[in-house]
Amino acid sequence: MKVLAICASPRKGGNSDVLCDQFLKGAIEEGNEVKKINLADMNISPCVACYGCTKSHQCVKKDDMAQIQQELIDADIIVLATPVYFYSMDAQMKIMIDRCLPRYREIINKDFYYIITAADPEHSAADETIAGLRGYLRCLPGAKEQGIIYGTGTWDKGDVYLHPSFEKAYAMGKTIGEAE
Repeated sequence: MKVLAICASPRKGGNSDVLCDQFLKGAIEEGNEVKKINLADMNISPCVACYGCTKSHQCVKKDDMAQIQQELIDADIIVLATPVYFYSMDAQMKIMIDRCLPRYREIINKDFYYIITAADPEHSAADETIAGLRGYLRCLPGAKEQGIIYGTGTWDKGDVYLHPSFEKAYAMGKTIGEAE
């Protein structure tokens, strides 16, 4: 299967980034084809709601989002990894989601996994973030949420290495596609 991980962490080697790599490590070991996109490395401008894309299905902005959108369309499984900022997803993830407008109806029948990291140790710290990601999936035809990895209670870079989510991310990556 084609697995695409979208990592929204602005920190290289940050907790979300590390968990994303762990998930992909498990997926690779099971023979899946994987790709990771670090949104911090991409040039993506926010949507300006001009609706120039409604007829052409192409954004008027010429940046890296066209490539990301095609990767989302081509993938079988999509991993969305984001740190929690003020009890919501970070700006990088939200901008990417909003910019899917031109072709979101082409992101069809995908299995989704979420990786959420937060300083707050309670899983409930991710509630608003997960609600936002679920709102995105509600707009995608046939999208299915398959799993959540909670890296809650991780603040400092590297905290996740000693957190139970480190092994859970790897294990979940090894089992993708089994939920069907």
